[in-house]
Amino acid sequence: MTASTIETARAPAGNWREVLLAFLRLGLTSFGGPVAHIGYFRNEFVTRRRWVDDRTYADLVALCQFLPGPASSQVGLAIGLLRAGYLGALAAWTGFTLPSAVALVLFGYGVNALGDVAGAGWLHGLKVAAVAVVAQAVLGMMRSLAPDRERATVAVVAATIVLAFPTAWGQVGAIVLGGICGIIVLRVAPPGEHASLPLTVSRVTGCVMLAIFFALLISLPLLAAGTASQSLKLFDAFYRAGSLVFGGGHVVLPLLQASVVPPGWISNDAFLAGYGAAQAVPGPLFTFAAYLGTVMGPQPNGWLGAVICLVAIFLPSFLLVIGALPFWNDLRQRKTAQAALVGVNAAVVGLLLAALYHPVWTSGIESAHDFGLACAAFLLLFMWQVPPWLVVILCALGGAALAAV
Repeated sequence: MTASTIETARAPAGNWREVLLAFLRLGLTSFGGPVAHIGYFRNEFVTRRRWVDDRTYADLVALCQFLPGPASSQVGLAIGLLRAGYLGALAAWTGFTLPSAVALVLFGYGVNALGDVAGAGWLHGLKVAAVAVVAQAVLGMMRSLAPDRERATVAVVAATIVLAFPTAWGQVGAIVLGGICGIIVLRVAPPGEHASLPLTVSRVTGCVMLAIFFALLISLPLLAAGTASQSLKLFDAFYRAGSLVFGGGHVVLPLLQASVVPPGWISNDAFLAGYGAAQAVPGPLFTFAAYLGTVMGPQPNGWLGAVICLVAIFLPSFLLVIGALPFWNDLRQRKTAQAALVGVNAAVVGLLLAALYHPVWTSGIESAHDFGLACAAFLLLFMWQVPPWLVVILCALGGAALAAV
């Protein structure tokens, strides 16, 4: 293999400042979740700015859907990387993530300032909003990722496993089983034509990034178990969540809940309140980690806890996108890899289905009034296409009104 095929095929065409400003605008205005974000990115960077062409953009989206982690944020990282190198990737992540992270940190400080809000009507309204939002996500993902009886079966089996073994390892086991079922049982169509991605990362760099990713994934749990450092335990929990989540932001809910609620780091009420609030801000749902770090009981918490959790949950995306980019043109042609991904995606639907029952439903629906409010919220989301942030606000007001009467 010659040096020209190993190293970059072209130099970055822009600078990190223009990338930062472009993504900062998107971070302030991109409501609607990962699918909507990918649409915003296409309008901005394919149609308006012409930083990438349509086929290259489609291939970037395919790569990021193949990888675990927040797909829309990873597409942004990849666009920043192609446009302005490694600083461009960092600028894209900063601009897209910072607005929602700051908003959720401020919300976390507000929750802490209010003290015990477990019985507050508005907080319960946020938990009811989470029921509607997750139900809509399950329905949408079922249609796209588990539309036939084989994949639907994988999803239900995965949900059963997660409910029977409510730990992070149960969720990992369900994902692994989904991949195995994909290889053995599921069939995928032969890959079609695709654009060869312009390489901006050498294969050597890619190998180093992937080695760091797996080294951290294996070593962090061992180090956290052998030390009393809460910072290390926190970093391990959120790094693992960012490494193992397929299917978008909503699927991070069960992994994070299993990591932070059972040890007593945060109450289930505060967890679900933050999850509801995260629907009302633009940008990636993974910034929910910043809220959790802020309201965490044991130190580090506050802004320092937010920074630790935010860096830990997004670090795998940096390592995986940069690491996989040089190998994607070859990997996507392998039917075994595609079949495994189909099975994993079906298992992801099961993880979210299990989360819909516990903790979302069991914590949010306590009466017929709650059920009615959740149904109204789901109707607004699914049939009337009302923006999630507005539905969240309406649910908070509805919860406060129900508590008053």
